Amino acid sequence: MAVTETAPGKATAGQTTSQEPSAARSAHEGILRRQSARESAARTYARALPIVPVRARGLTIEGADGRRYLDCLSGAGTLALGHNHPVVLEAIRKVLDSGAPLHALDLATPVKDAFTTELFRTLPPGLADHARVQFCGPAGTDAVEAAFKLVRAATGRSELLAFAGAYHGMTSGALEASGHAPDVRVARLPYPQDYRCPFGVGGPQGAELAARWTESVLDDPKSGVPLPAGMILEPVQGEGGVLPAPDDWMRRMRQITADRSIPLIADEVQTGVGRTGAFWAVEHSGITPDVMVLSKAIGGSLPLAVVVYRDDLDVWEPGAHAGTFRGNQLAMAAGTATMAYVRENALTERAAVLGARMLDQLRLLAGEFPVIGDVRGRGLMIGVEMVEPEGWGAALGGGPRELVGGVALAGGADGVPLPDSGLSSCAASPRPASPRPASPELAAAVQRECLRRGLIVELGGRHSSVVRLLPPLTITDEQATAVLDRFADALGAVARDHDPESGKRRRGRGRREGEGVGRAG
Repeated sequence: MAVTETAPGKATAGQTTSQEPSAARSAHEGILRRQSARESAARTYARALPIVPVRARGLTIEGADGRRYLDCLSGAGTLALGHNHPVVLEAIRKVLDSGAPLHALDLATPVKDAFTTELFRTLPPGLADHARVQFCGPAGTDAVEAAFKLVRAATGRSELLAFAGAYHGMTSGALEASGHAPDVRVARLPYPQDYRCPFGVGGPQGAELAARWTESVLDDPKSGVPLPAGMILEPVQGEGGVLPAPDDWMRRMRQITADRSIPLIADEVQTGVGRTGAFWAVEHSGITPDVMVLSKAIGGSLPLAVVVYRDDLDVWEPGAHAGTFRGNQLAMAAGTATMAYVRENALTERAAVLGARMLDQLRLLAGEFPVIGDVRGRGLMIGVEMVEPEGWGAALGGGPRELVGGVALAGGADGVPLPDSGLSSCAASPRPASPRPASPELAAAVQRECLRRGLIVELGGRHSSVVRLLPPLTITDEQATAVLDRFADALGAVARDHDPESGKRRRGRGRREGEGVGRAG
């Protein structure tokens, strides 16, 4: 797979010179050909992002072909501080230069002690003073497996509760609890969302119905769902389409599980370490889960996963959960440096403020381009859902509800507000008009156009129709502007192919393709 080229002498977005050296281009394409010939058909990111990174710093990646990119994938949320942050590199070099063992199984080491101390310092109130930590295999999915084994051992029960749209990993147990499980042996509950509310109402009313459904399933002796060993949820569903859980709904789930002695497992693999504008996403709602599953950013860009839990759940026998690489010293050092830097430099607050600003700008685009169905997120975990534009004129054509940015304010079918249930959304999310069909084709087209302009984004959501932005927490205001400019240009290019009038409204206003490339980073 090769990156699309332009005619010789023309500046192309992402290039550092007016014409790629033939040797660099040849090396780049040769590496891609060999990857395609040698690697598994299961590879994913490499199919949509045919780049060969050779250098990286902060937000910026440079490819083997000499092109530079702004990376808003960040290792699927792993790189809280971006690529090769100086404090991370210094921490790794310090361990390497010290002669300390790099592999230590679960033995105590100074590096591990420092990591655990910093981790416990950041944990939500009510958990840190009564917590235990289990170091797992290097991926978050293993920590999910460990959490399931833990609550089953502690409760003596076997069933689990999970939510539609969830993603918890690719090993068998984690996969069973995920929304795309092929063989469902876990009870699945509705997860609240506004744009595609499973109950058709959205907002606080949709969240209230989802909570009542959960209570009914647990309390109805004929529901077919026995009292479970635990409930696992994501405070923001990432792969599910960037769906932030309403804070009041999170508190309801905590109360429902506590009242029934069901351990609550919070999957913070992608939301943790400041990503959503709080160090841990559960802090937005103020709840204290019984178990937290952590990975990605806690390793400071290197593989590391842990499960943290209340000490009264610690009923395991020695060796009940183990892993050869659970003593990754370099990852612990990098993770300690990352967590400390985020905490000491108020990057959680920065993520909240900048994320809100980026969401506001993207919502303005949603009012301009009918191919955007919804914009949502929390902090620097942002999603833009692409939809088929057919029927847009009819959707805007009057009716009793006020439309804001292509969505209607919360209310009943006749525009009359529904009774207040006490549940509120995590943000003032308007209720959508009838949502249009998701468009994975348009989302893929936007991703391709972003890449042509030197911007790397991810796709997710139920139909891979959500364009995801996961920039590092260290992104500057100037870089955020560059990201939004390139995204808007890419969106305009795609929209012109589907709605010529929409394209005309932006023509001449956006940055020209290739302008300013290579300066941000």
